[in-house]
Amino acid sequence: MTFLSILCALLIEQLKPLRADNLIYAEIKSFAMRMEGWFNAGDASNGRMGWVLVILLLVGPTALISWLLYNYQLVFIAFAWNVLIVYLTLGFRHYSHYFSSIQAALSGGDEAGARALLAEWARIDTVGMEASEVARIAVEKSLLTTHRNVFGVFFWFLILGPAGAVMYRVSEYLARAWNEPDHMRNEAFGQFAARAFYWIDWLPVRLTAVAFAVVGNFEDAIYAWRNFAHRWSDEARGIILSAGGGAMGVRLGTPNENASKVLPPDAATVDSTYSEVEVMPGEEPNARALQSTVGLVWRALLLWMLLLLLLSGAVGLANIGQVAT
Repeated sequence: MTFLSILCALLIEQLKPLRADNLIYAEIKSFAMRMEGWFNAGDASNGRMGWVLVILLLVGPTALISWLLYNYQLVFIAFAWNVLIVYLTLGFRHYSHYFSSIQAALSGGDEAGARALLAEWARIDTVGMEASEVARIAVEKSLLTTHRNVFGVFFWFLILGPAGAVMYRVSEYLARAWNEPDHMRNEAFGQFAARAFYWIDWLPVRLTAVAFAVVGNFEDAIYAWRNFAHRWSDEARGIILSAGGGAMGVRLGTPNENASKVLPPDAATVDSTYSEVEVMPGEEPNARALQSTVGLVWRALLLWMLLLLLLSGAVGLANIGQVAT
């Protein structure tokens, strides 16, 4: 049922994408803001209490409904419930129009249009930004968004069902909403939300990086992951972007992240000022890199679906074996 639920949700989303500003998301965001207003007294323990309460109030009913449907063997309703939750928690098509429009603008030489689209999507200042920088940020945002809106959801839906998918997306949102806005930065209130999502996302991040490596240039992806991921201040971001960039042969990250000066083994005996630059493998991002990103994401998605199909088949055969005995 897991594989079929995800497959149906993906097909429905391709036909009728859920807008990123839909009513359900807006209500959850409003609820999170109210909780922050009620609990934020500048203390980390209040942030922990607020996070736990939000998770319980949103994940608890989801888990209860799933349990009741399975307990009373309402198979078809349970299947529809699974599809609904996956559809609501997935975000495969939420921002794809931005990415496609930026790709078309760069391919057509419309750098001003590409900068305007990126500014609207990423909410950053893109005035005077070069085409390679626009392409780099668009690729990075696409890889990160795909992981958090698709592959992370897949993993937790597989582990905990609908409750797991809701937990993942809500915890991801709280980690952003309670830490990234200007008025929340460096506040103790959001520390627990960020740490909780770090551990929730710890394994999915690495599975996504492995998937990128398997469907791309495996050697360069693993090399970039091992040698460059730690240069990002955000560990998860570093793993996804270094592995994804290596898999595509595209150099992602800022100059400080994708290159550093390293001393040779005998530097102490040669010259203390001697250094050589270790550069992340790959080319500078361009319009073709956006097309490579589309291919990488779709291949990784097919790999995940294949693994889910095999796992579902194995579980089904095991259940048949138990019934037969």
